[in-house]
Amino acid sequence: MGDERPVYTLDEALSALRFGKYQALVLAYAGLGWVSEAMEIMILSFVGPAVKSKWKLTSSEESLLTTVVFAGMLLGAYSWGIISDNYGRRKSFLGIAMVTSMAGLLSSFSPNYVSLVIFRCFVGFGLGGVPVFLAYFLEFVPVSHRGTWMVALSAFWTAGTIFEASLAWVVMTRLNWRWLLAFSSVPSFALLLFYGLAPESPRYLCAKARTADAHRILEKMAFVNRTKLPPGILVSDKAIKENEESNLLRDTHMLSMTRKITDKLKSGFSSFFMLFSRKLIRTTLLLWVLFFANVFSYYGAVLLTSKLSSGDSKCGSKVLHADKSKDNSLYVDVFIASLAELPGLIFSAIIVDKIGRKLSMVLIFVSACIFLLPLVFHQSAVVTTVLLFGVRMCVTGTITVATIYAPEIYPTSARTTGFGVASSLGKVGGMVCPLVAVGLVTSCHLRLAVILFEVVFVLAIASSLLFPFETMGRELKDTVDAIES
Repeated sequence: MGDERPVYTLDEALSALRFGKYQALVLAYAGLGWVSEAMEIMILSFVGPAVKSKWKLTSSEESLLTTVVFAGMLLGAYSWGIISDNYGRRKSFLGIAMVTSMAGLLSSFSPNYVSLVIFRCFVGFGLGGVPVFLAYFLEFVPVSHRGTWMVALSAFWTAGTIFEASLAWVVMTRLNWRWLLAFSSVPSFALLLFYGLAPESPRYLCAKARTADAHRILEKMAFVNRTKLPPGILVSDKAIKENEESNLLRDTHMLSMTRKITDKLKSGFSSFFMLFSRKLIRTTLLLWVLFFANVFSYYGAVLLTSKLSSGDSKCGSKVLHADKSKDNSLYVDVFIASLAELPGLIFSAIIVDKIGRKLSMVLIFVSACIFLLPLVFHQSAVVTTVLLFGVRMCVTGTITVATIYAPEIYPTSARTTGFGVASSLGKVGGMVCPLVAVGLVTSCHLRLAVILFEVVFVLAIASSLLFPFETMGRELKDTVDAIES
């Protein structure tokens, strides 16, 4: 190239601009997406029992209300990831917010069980796109202390769960489940309201060779943060890689083939097939195991608290119900269990940028095993609550670190697709959990349920140890070829 002007990468620009007011606004918008999902998921603990009582449903019909949400999320996570990687983060936000808000509100007007199941499935489809918000925020954050800021985003999920438990405590004791469904859709409508303020991801723009558009966003970021961009021209990893490969004859044929395949599969499937390339297949399969274990364990802890607090289980209800009023015990227990997420987040924030993502997950999973093991034997109400508090704390920590690691390990060209597909496989854990683990508790097999959770934790520990590399302190990559560098 004849142009001798200096160049800089997006990571160098973000480091120069530092984390400021601009990223704080992006954090607020992405966080609103996480609040929306947390509230719509937590609502399952309250609406299921209320609808079962109102419409005289069987236990299987009640479980289906939870299962269809995760089924919708499974499909949505894949679909929104494809849309985001091929058409932009902002366009996926618009679709996610429209589907989730409208389906959530319409759920409150459901005239019968079948319509409620259908609307909740559509809510799940919309919620499946929430991982896009995390990947989106990640692409605005400088490398330094990236893990800590991603934990800050995860705090919005915890805020959503605590707020939903508080809202249910107020609404369900004074109004009914329909009002709770309506109020819980408000954050999704807020995403629509503030959609015009959300910028496109500059990293996505660079990956699509739209560096001029990315530069304009960086200039605006510099103005808001009161900092300056590095001197020179913005270039992407993709441009650098292609320039290097143009000088390597042995790679020319492979590069041309890749371009042809990408053009043919421009509809979006190229980003999906990329997950099974030689460099990514191991990561992809291990992430699927990790996310399945995380989601299975998390909703197991949530629904376990709900089951042991409601009168549903002939044996389990006596564990936590002994000295509480039946009207408020569910809301109190879920609220207390939701508070357990706060120390989990704090602990994650402390260790994730010190010992790394992989070791953090292993350490927290081992702690979860230790908290859960005493429940193999009958415990008092206080001890059971404390142990479930500890399990919820640990599982929150592992989910937090996993949701940081997953988008970091994938290149920009497949980031939201890879993260979305892993998230969708995790939703299978959410679908299976109420049917298997909670079913064991309901039928008085608490010990067997605990052993099942322990096995899942061990699988998660193994997958965490087998990941190919650590992402702490590494710059995000735009292409698959750049991952190994």
